[in-house]
Amino acid sequence: MSELMGNTSKGNSNNLLRRDVRFLGNILGEVLVHQGGNELLEIVEKIRETSKSLRTEYVSEVYDEFKETISTLKPDTRHQVIRAFAIYFQLVNIAEQNHRIRRKRDYERSAGETIQPGSIESAIQELKNRNFSDEDVKDIIEGLSLELIMTAHPTEAMRRAILDIHKRISEDVMSLDNPTLTFREREQLREKLLNEVITLWQTDELRDRKPTVLDEVRHGMYYFHETLFHVLPDVYSELERCLTKYYPGENWHVPDYLQFGSWIGGDRDGNPSVTSDITWKTLSMQRKLAIREYERIIKKLMEHLSFSTTIVTVSSELEESIREDQSVVNLSKNLIWHNDCEPYRIKLVHMLTKLNNVLDDSKKGTPERYASPEQFIEDLNIIDRSLRHHYADYIADTFIKKIIRQVELFGFHTAALDIRQHSKEHEKAMTEVLANMNIVQNYAELPEDDKITLLNGLLNDPRPITSPYHVYSDSTKECLDVYRVVYKAQQEFGKGCITKYLISMAEGASDILEVMVFAKEVGLFLRNEDETVTCTLQAVPLFETIDDLFAAPDIMRQVFSLPIYRDGVTTMNDLQEIMLGYSDSNKDGGAVTANWELRVALKQITAAADEFNVKLKFFHGRGGALGRGGMPLNRSILAQPASTVGGGIKITEQGEVISSRYSLQGIAYRSLEQATSALVTAAINGRCPHDEAYTKEEEAWDMIAKGISEVSLTKYQDLIFRDPDFLTFFKESTPLAEVGELNIGSRPSKRKNSDRFEDLRAIPWVFAWTQSRYLLPAWYAAGTGLQSYYQDNEENLHVLQEMYRRFPFFTSLIDTLQMAMAKADLLISKEYANMTKDESYRDRIFNLIEEEYKLTTDLILKITGQRELLDNVPVIQESIRLRNPYVDPLSYLQVQLISELREFREQGKDDTELLREVLLTINGIAAGLRNTG
Repeated sequence: MSELMGNTSKGNSNNLLRRDVRFLGNILGEVLVHQGGNELLEIVEKIRETSKSLRTEYVSEVYDEFKETISTLKPDTRHQVIRAFAIYFQLVNIAEQNHRIRRKRDYERSAGETIQPGSIESAIQELKNRNFSDEDVKDIIEGLSLELIMTAHPTEAMRRAILDIHKRISEDVMSLDNPTLTFREREQLREKLLNEVITLWQTDELRDRKPTVLDEVRHGMYYFHETLFHVLPDVYSELERCLTKYYPGENWHVPDYLQFGSWIGGDRDGNPSVTSDITWKTLSMQRKLAIREYERIIKKLMEHLSFSTTIVTVSSELEESIREDQSVVNLSKNLIWHNDCEPYRIKLVHMLTKLNNVLDDSKKGTPERYASPEQFIEDLNIIDRSLRHHYADYIADTFIKKIIRQVELFGFHTAALDIRQHSKEHEKAMTEVLANMNIVQNYAELPEDDKITLLNGLLNDPRPITSPYHVYSDSTKECLDVYRVVYKAQQEFGKGCITKYLISMAEGASDILEVMVFAKEVGLFLRNEDETVTCTLQAVPLFETIDDLFAAPDIMRQVFSLPIYRDGVTTMNDLQEIMLGYSDSNKDGGAVTANWELRVALKQITAAADEFNVKLKFFHGRGGALGRGGMPLNRSILAQPASTVGGGIKITEQGEVISSRYSLQGIAYRSLEQATSALVTAAINGRCPHDEAYTKEEEAWDMIAKGISEVSLTKYQDLIFRDPDFLTFFKESTPLAEVGELNIGSRPSKRKNSDRFEDLRAIPWVFAWTQSRYLLPAWYAAGTGLQSYYQDNEENLHVLQEMYRRFPFFTSLIDTLQMAMAKADLLISKEYANMTKDESYRDRIFNLIEEEYKLTTDLILKITGQRELLDNVPVIQESIRLRNPYVDPLSYLQVQLISELREFREQGKDDTELLREVLLTINGIAAGLRNTG
């Protein structure tokens, strides 16, 4: 199992990657023999070789032999074969991630003065080359804003224990590059890796239960502890270094433009396990993480600050600070520093005590405890100034500046937590509350205009609408308790710990106003006696479906036109956040229409906000998979219309995307560096508008794209919504039901206990299509839409080709489509289609999908001028080509196992081992395709 990269030509940059894959593959082969004997290795190799030969040349006899080999495997052997292929992909993925880090290091080592494309320096150099002044650059840097939000969306199919083993293997494989290793050290490293792969083989890939919400919180916090606390300040440092290099006249301290937030423990939409109590526990856990990180950093700092007053003179400010600490802070015996000549260490042990006391409620309000991160920063600044007083500038720049930046970024709460809830939950609670107070008996049945009038009046009225003497239903009580917890949290953890309340399925202005009325009820929104407004929580509408995107501009006009609401936005620096959903819009309208309508919504909502002098921060709810808006972070930033990024950008980071981007510091740094570069580039594009001729061209291209979208939408919805057999076909020809049994998230796969398509979440929808190799949500109906303009007319084709070359929206759309087409494989999908019970609708629907696939492929190749899909990105093209023969056996096995399992269940029986094997194939295919949902 060591031939994945075997066809890569010698002498190119992939040689070391080939070495690592071969090395790990050979180790896995040894493990297979060790654990299952030569027979296991031989059967795995036979399946692999046959799969490869079928990909090279399809021969029906070989195909029949291949299926016969798979179908006749004994259960014990079959189980081990599945795990062999799945673990092989895990090892290959580790090798590829390491190679990304290696390539960056190689580039920096060999490039000399050459600047790497996509780097921070390349973006700052571009500012200089375009003659932006110091003031222009300051204005651009101060306007940058990117928030990355970790979510618990269940798309990470791998357990934390497996990811930990991966990290250890990754570190060991990276050590192979060390040229100073002796022969014995290399042998020891190989033995260590052999032990790790055996551990991986003997560790259960599957969770024995669904994770709890707090499990998910711990999982998210892992990346802050392992990566982000260390990498994020380095990105800031690099930006400041580049600014100083190209604009030396300024003393640069970059504002906090790049931050991480979280939904984990705050996202209660469809997840009854996320309660107000869980939200409080989440914030407490996040605070503990931040404090423990600072304690670890301060203890490390003590090793470096051994400066003695017998040699240097520290600042009088530091000495006074120490005397003040000594008068109020009680040190434990193990922290007392007995060398009076080392003032920095004396100061640091007092700081350690004050940090630890932040977690001690009995110390609240006393000088023995830091009341805020700002107090901690002030102590660090005292140390910084004193170090510079005796010319220890290097120490101050190397250590103190980084700690200060860490505290600025992570505070005492690690990450801002967003609250999210479905709009209907607020409406239901509001209906009960208003009926109890005899304000209106059935709020939910009021016309939208009447709701807005009523809620506007309540927001202006200082009187409460709840009473401690009323008994509320559990759901209403919980709804109200969330706001109370937010208020309490802002007092305890700082106002920055929670500032946004997201509203899923926002369909009207009343959905936004309901949240603000409840916020007013607990003191998060106040009209003061002088008529000013205090607001510390903003309602953020999430527009998800195609209809919601249509309605969004007018909804925002309605709320902005209400003086009381507009005053609340004023307190938030005239900045309103709005979230756009990529998953549900795609599920609702298909890839082409979703992308088009999101573009239109971005522009139209921005125009609506401009009428009220409101800046917008758009929150892009992207998933990891292509069918849910997935793409590299820097591309997702540059894909936005330049006119819509002025207020900043916010993007979700989900599931397997989090582990692939942030589990290794080198990859995390490169991803965030590219994101920063893209932000600066987007700002440049926003300040350098195109000439009038291009603007007219783009308007014409917009009209063409609109027409393509309209036809695509009809084609997509004809199948998804108007074909009476489609939902049955989907359920039977994909592992949808089985994906629901994979314990990868605390949240149910449906918003309601319903089999309706509308209630199916977008994640299992995409996950099931990906597993079955259709990838249908990411491309279906695109060909019909494109054909509606092309119509076999060469002049029209030339227009589409020009749009692909020069129209960024269309370029991104076509490239995303061809990525999906390249990953899809309808030869394999046909095997899944054969699981359907009725041949009549099976053949009809599969033929529709197949015809659309062929049409879409043909038109993409015509538009791009390529001979094959992904000729423009040969590295990814080759990776997919080489991976497919290894994924194929898992797909065939999955079809066989699902068919057997469903047959058992139809007879009222079950087979837990059979289910287990199905779930193992799901994990393996996810690792092979590097996508889940």
